[in-house]
Amino acid sequence: MINDVNSHLVSQAVLFNLAEQPKESVTAKLTRQYFHGNESTFVRWDAKKGAKVPLHKLPNEQVTWLLQGKATVYSDGKKYMMKASDIMVFPANVPHEFHFTEDAIDIDFFVPARQDWIDGTADYIK
Repeated sequence: MINDVNSHLVSQAVLFNLAEQPKESVTAKLTRQYFHGNESTFVRWDAKKGAKVPLHKLPNEQVTWLLQGKATVYSDGKKYMMKASDIMVFPANVPHEFHFTEDAIDIDFFVPARQDWIDGTADYIK
C-alpha cells in the first residue's frame, strides 16, 4: 500500500484502499477522497443534503455514478434527476452543476487525470 498516494502517479499495478485516502473537506457539506493514476482520477464524494457543485466545465471526460441519495443535475439547459445507481457521462468541456437533494455518495472517474487537483489550481467549488 502506498501512503499519501495522492502525491504519486502510478507506473505499475497498485492496490488502493479508498477508505484509507485522506478525507478532504471541500465545503461544509461536501468531502472527497481521491487518487490519481497516470491518465485518470478516481474520487468519492460524500455530499450532505443541500450541497452544491456550481456550474463548471472541465477539459476531462467525467463519468458520475451515484451510489446513494439523489441529486438534480443541470447541463446544457437540461435538468436531470439522478438517483442511486444512475450513471451520467459528461464529455470534456460540457458545463454542468450538481444540487444534492439527499445525503449522497457520488463516485466520479475523470480522464485525463485532474491536473487542476494535482497542481492545486481548482477553484470552482467555494
